[in-house]
Amino acid sequence: MEFSKIYSRLGIRISERGESFYQGLMESLVHELKTKGFLEEDEGRWIMWGGSEGKDRNPPLTIIKSDGGFTYDTSDMAALKYRIEEDKATWVIYVTDAGQVTHFHTVWEAAERAGIWDRAKVRLDHAGFGVVLGDDKKKFKTRSGDTVKLSDLLDEGMKRAGEKLREKGRDKELSEEEFGAIEKAVAYGCIKYADLSHSRNGEYVFSFDRMLDDKGNTAVYLLYAYTRIKSIARKAGVTDRDLLDWLSHNSLSFEHDKEQRLAKQLIKFPQVVERVAEDLYLHPICEIMYEIAAVFTEFYDTCYCIETDKMSNEKKVNMSRVALCEATATVLKKGFDILGINPVSRM
Repeated sequence: MEFSKIYSRLGIRISERGESFYQGLMESLVHELKTKGFLEEDEGRWIMWGGSEGKDRNPPLTIIKSDGGFTYDTSDMAALKYRIEEDKATWVIYVTDAGQVTHFHTVWEAAERAGIWDRAKVRLDHAGFGVVLGDDKKKFKTRSGDTVKLSDLLDEGMKRAGEKLREKGRDKELSEEEFGAIEKAVAYGCIKYADLSHSRNGEYVFSFDRMLDDKGNTAVYLLYAYTRIKSIARKAGVTDRDLLDWLSHNSLSFEHDKEQRLAKQLIKFPQVVERVAEDLYLHPICEIMYEIAAVFTEFYDTCYCIETDKMSNEKKVNMSRVALCEATATVLKKGFDILGINPVSRM
């Protein structure tokens, strides 16, 4: 299927379960709800209310239409029942446009009434998202007015990323395989980052020029920063084993204020991750990664990790600072992992 190819390009694994998958489950669900007295007849259709009665009560679910057919309400409730009872899910996140939040809350309330969902055992969240706008500040469309297909967006991203890299002469410095990997990392990483770096329930203007900029809060800037940081230990001739051996006998020393500032930024990262896991807004991950990269630049411009004696040409490596560099790279890599972006060792 076409969507499977797109998910594969983006490195996303998915188990496809269309509405037909739940057909038999919807039939048994309707029988169960009728038997337990949860359904009410209303002008030929069968409905079910969600939460308690009152003026703030959400509209009811239509479980069976007047012509006997099922609805999205029916399939969504059957899907929730399957996820809880068969998949044994303990946390289900619904990712749809923000306008569907009332619908899903009503489904959950109805499932709770029917004894399908126990909020003490299963966490349910709705991660709603806003609208992507074009340069004209209107809903992002093609010049002909059609909705932009994600596959076309990815293709255009690859094309533009390749052009940018060739402008910088990377095609002459890298092997064909390396260039292809970097082209893909930049293209797909930029599109993901452009989306995730904004609050998910707000609107934002989509711009290839902006997302492929190597300055500011963009994926390109962070990818370059990461490869630069990873190159420091290589240039110093320090391996992971060397660092571990050094750290087992020495303590990190942060005497310069730039070292201290970078270390403080790094220890903020776990707190941000915990907050993201609670409220499901990913843009703070992008913000802390950008802040770390910016503070690292200040540190690196001021604090030498490797000093070369001009007379003897002998290298003097500050292992504490190299360790701080590797810690920074590790944190950025974890951020990329969370965002679904694949960094590369060279750019």
